[in-house]
Amino acid sequence: MFSGARCFAATAPPAKNLTLMEQTHSADDSVRPTSRSMRKLSAVGVHLFTASGAVWGLFALLEILNQNLAVAMVYMLISLTIDSVDGFFARRLAVEESIPNIDGRRLDDIVDYLNFVIVPCVFIWQAGTVLAPAWLAIPVLASAFGFSQKEAKTDDDFFLGFPSYWNVLAFYLWLFDFSALTGTVWIVVLGIAVFVPYKYLYPSRLANPTLRYFTSYSGLLWAIVLGWTALNPELASQYHVAELSLAYPALYLGLSFKLGGLHRG
Repeated sequence: MFSGARCFAATAPPAKNLTLMEQTHSADDSVRPTSRSMRKLSAVGVHLFTASGAVWGLFALLEILNQNLAVAMVYMLISLTIDSVDGFFARRLAVEESIPNIDGRRLDDIVDYLNFVIVPCVFIWQAGTVLAPAWLAIPVLASAFGFSQKEAKTDDDFFLGFPSYWNVLAFYLWLFDFSALTGTVWIVVLGIAVFVPYKYLYPSRLANPTLRYFTSYSGLLWAIVLGWTALNPELASQYHVAELSLAYPALYLGLSFKLGGLHRG
């Protein structure tokens, strides 16, 4: 990231040249630890940023138990946003090289399982959009196997099988006040979809930079709009904001269909 300059003229006497070289090495050595320390500090910051998603997940659980689903949804959206951008920072700052003894992917999976599976299941139950708690074993078990698949992500950077977006399902089941029967049907269908080898978009890994930035920024806008909708239900209902927000999931599925499709590996 940082590099010391080594530009010295070779016109001085040998003794002075030796002194200058010693000074150069001394100055260079003083720069390298600082550079290494900054890289390690940045890497620690990225890991803490990823782990903070679990803190927001905890906050969401507490709000769910207090039956404050609107605030819980905002916290869940914050954790979703963190998950959407932390990989970019990890790659940009070469976190794996700076702290090789910490597995960032494993950390990410742990946080994701909490925020994409456990928290949404509790949310769905508290919202009354599932027939019985036993049905929630489907996303818990299906996603446990889904997360543990060696090919959970394909070589060409797609998610393989439904990528456990149970939080998104929980949001819309609640926002549209779907019945418990409807919610249960969706849970069964998506639980099966986890095991169907269909390739779903991995927005931050899209090869096309224009499409990558478009899906990332539109996803951020979607999260903001959805959070506002949860906190302002009456006003949002007047302008059908929840319905309009479905444009982003539709875009995601459309691009997955066009660019992904069935995995034939």
